[in-house]
Amino acid sequence: MSLLQENDAPAVPNKSGQRLRRALYEVLLVVVLFLAYKVGRLAADGHVGEALTNAQNVWNLERFLHLPDEYTFQHTVIAHEWLIKIANCYYAYVHFPATAAALIWLYLRRPEHYVPTRRLLAWLTAAALVVHLLFPLAPPRMLTAVGMVDTGHLFGPAVYGSPSTDTLTNQYAAMPSLHVGWALAVAIALISATKGRYRWLWLAHPTITLLVVVVTGNHYWLDAIVVTALLGLVAALLSHRAPAALAIPRPRVGES
Repeated sequence: MSLLQENDAPAVPNKSGQRLRRALYEVLLVVVLFLAYKVGRLAADGHVGEALTNAQNVWNLERFLHLPDEYTFQHTVIAHEWLIKIANCYYAYVHFPATAAALIWLYLRRPEHYVPTRRLLAWLTAAALVVHLLFPLAPPRMLTAVGMVDTGHLFGPAVYGSPSTDTLTNQYAAMPSLHVGWALAVAIALISATKGRYRWLWLAHPTITLLVVVVTGNHYWLDAIVVTALLGLVAALLSHRAPAALAIPRPRVGES
């Protein structure tokens, strides 16, 4: 091949560079998602009185609906100090790392499931933040009048500081529970992306998360019910908006 021919030869795209840029882009999107989770909760802060009133109303509504009593559940587990410490650690250390690990695995091993999952998490978070803004809600651990306690502060590790001095998180955004919502979305994605009968064990993550957020006093049962309904609504809307397959025109045989 001559020098001229070599110069005229089409350049071979740098696939490794493209993959790196794509990976960095996805990392940036996930970081933005996590920041939106934090910043959006902060934006809902400043409604303490309303949040406490809503908390009492939610508590009364749950009793009217005959939902399990968070107080009884919490104090049953507190009787076993080692168990409540495990629950506190699960709440503090599993939520974000588990979600990030699932997204990374989907991106590397099941890329066809990655984008729909990332999109579902993003829109679920956005929808939940709207509810946080419209309906500020104090978590059950702040309902000391009914006997609920903050297990994180009593037994450790504590995730939140005092509500009056905590400037990093909005502690009055209990409904809906994004802990449960994200765990359920991740479990559904992993069930779809894996095979075998044991893939249904991924549901253990949202189930444990639900029990943990309630026993630690950070969420009501109703918070999980609302986020499950919200997740279903967001998934349905995203499915409806998915682009339809392109129609392939049939050949016009015998037409002039």
